[in-house]
Amino acid sequence: MSDPNATPPYQPTAGAPLSASDDKLWASLAHFGNIILLIPALIIYLVFKDRGALVNQEGKEALNWTINVTGVIIVINIVSAILGIIPFIGPILALLLSLLWVAVLIVNLVFAIIGGVRVNGGGTYRYPFNYRWIK
Repeated sequence: MSDPNATPPYQPTAGAPLSASDDKLWASLAHFGNIILLIPALIIYLVFKDRGALVNQEGKEALNWTINVTGVIIVINIVSAILGIIPFIGPILALLLSLLWVAVLIVNLVFAIIGGVRVNGGGTYRYPFNYRWIK
């Protein structure tokens, strides 16, 4: 058996700090990644949050936005499925909710592009109506 107090030969270390251009790049990609919802913003935030101040701030903002949008889409799908089983009026209400689903995705697309362009231009972006789950 090996000694539990022995140090392993390799100690993982944090990544090197990002340059200013890489920091801006990954921060803007976090916003652009919101186009396909949760996964890109989550990965960028988790991987690069400790390596650059801008990517920490903007990745957190993008991740909070996409958590909200994903939650709204899930709720719309659940309510639509429940309403779809009601005779006569249910399918009509489910269709209206699917239009709301499309509207949420279009709003997400527009805000993700605006956020990515603003951050890539050197600024910051705060999504409107964004509940911040990650402080």
